[in-house]
Amino acid sequence: MPIRILVVDDEPQLAGLVATHLEREGYRAETAEDGVAALTLASSGAFDLAVVDVNMPGMTGFEVCRRLKQIDGSIKVLMLSARDAVDDRVHGLDSGADDYLIKPFDFAELFARLRALTRRAPAAQLHWRVGDLALAVERGAVAVNGASLQLSRREFDLLRALVQQAGETVSRTALLTEVWGSEHFESNVVDQYVGYLRRKLDAAGSETSIATVRGVGFRLIPGGDER
Repeated sequence: MPIRILVVDDEPQLAGLVATHLEREGYRAETAEDGVAALTLASSGAFDLAVVDVNMPGMTGFEVCRRLKQIDGSIKVLMLSARDAVDDRVHGLDSGADDYLIKPFDFAELFARLRALTRRAPAAQLHWRVGDLALAVERGAVAVNGASLQLSRREFDLLRALVQQAGETVSRTALLTEVWGSEHFESNVVDQYVGYLRRKLDAAGSETSIATVRGVGFRLIPGGDER
């Protein structure tokens, strides 16, 4: 099932832009223009993550965060704010926020932070099956058709990033940020590790493949058992 994200911002154009980018990354996004609308949506449907702007009229993002956590304690909340004062970040985290991102932001960083929050979900939500691959994220384990596949930590993180967006193109920049923690590495390091993964998947007899999207990045193409 796609990960569901609630985007809360009193600027409809910005909320719509964020939601559009999230949908392109394989998420399922809904928007709310204020705290009341956000809480109504959260009460009627389960969301995995919420992206909440701090500066909203009426109910602030801090209060929205607190109430979202009351509705569903498992939801992960990323606060957005143009204010970078330490007191604001502390207030956000004290309100129950799981992360805090300063505006303006790069979408690659937003996606990386959301994926990091996803990895903090309960263990029951951290098992992925795509094609003939099965990943147990909390153990860092991979199996191909039930047989264990030995990967390095970096290889596993790269495969997980691709599995989470199977069938979608993931840019080299997004992979550098997600797997290496920064986009300021040489982008060919991604190609190098994709090569390692391809060889190990082939050796294990996996029908799942990693396609190169020239000039952009890579796409995982599921193959084999889809149970």
